[in-house]
Amino acid sequence: MRTGAGYYHETAFYDSDDSMLGLVLPFLTDGVRAGEPTWVAFTEANERLVRSALPDTSGITFLPGADQYSRPASAIKSYRQMMAEHVARGAAQIRIVGDVPHPGMGVPWEWWSRYEHAANEAFKEFPLWGLCPYDTRITPAAVLADVTRTHPHIAHGNGHHTDNPAYRPSHIPTTTDPIDELELSAPLGELADPSPVEARHAAVKACAGTRLTQARIDDFVFAVNEAVTNAICHGHPPVTLRLWADGSRVMAAVTDHGRGPTDALAGMMPATNSATAGLGLYIMHLTCDYVAFSREGDRFTIRILAKSP
Repeated sequence: MRTGAGYYHETAFYDSDDSMLGLVLPFLTDGVRAGEPTWVAFTEANERLVRSALPDTSGITFLPGADQYSRPASAIKSYRQMMAEHVARGAAQIRIVGDVPHPGMGVPWEWWSRYEHAANEAFKEFPLWGLCPYDTRITPAAVLADVTRTHPHIAHGNGHHTDNPAYRPSHIPTTTDPIDELELSAPLGELADPSPVEARHAAVKACAGTRLTQARIDDFVFAVNEAVTNAICHGHPPVTLRLWADGSRVMAAVTDHGRGPTDALAGMMPATNSATAGLGLYIMHLTCDYVAFSREGDRFTIRILAKSP
């Protein structure tokens, strides 16, 4: 089913292990039978379920879900590279089923909701059938609402595949939910209209009492510099930088009075309109532990989190 060019981005919802297997097993076995590259990137628990239910896993590539979905930008980069290699070898269709992280799995949702939206553009050149199943027993209602807006198609347990009338191509999710409990405490400091140099110095000072490696500190300082520079160059004043830290984490929030990025791929892939535009935001998404966008009234905030390994 659905052999052809372009990305067929599909979600599905299940409420039991049996209903999950009823969705996933036909997807996998049909792919293997058709000779299509077929990948699974599940949590350890769901991978065990699938392996135990399949008499033969030949032809299926199991990717460690925690590694594949460590960061959205990394997931897009690695998927695109793997798909390009298979297409170069003549693949007419590729299948992927994966557990996209969300709060029910202990992970903040905002940049993964942007991933689900951005994937429609990031993978559109490939003959990909991607299935993103969500467990309604643990997935918050707000996440399920975002999922229905970001997937053009839905798989059903009866073997039917339908267009999704709730899909909203222009929907770019953001959230004001905390990305870490540090946000619930008073910041270490707050700078009004900082220059990039002042922002870098403040970021270095915030990291001083943490256990972050020097490489992690360098990545965080770079990210803060980029966020402040972008706010100055592309947003509207005033610009505010807030910083938090404890022994194992450091976090920054940069707020300006602009709209923020309106491109779904912002930060998820390197920009293509120039050699450098958007590159800093992309590097930030590849190296930091979490990057979130939020909009409140006329304010845009980017929040950046770095943690010790």
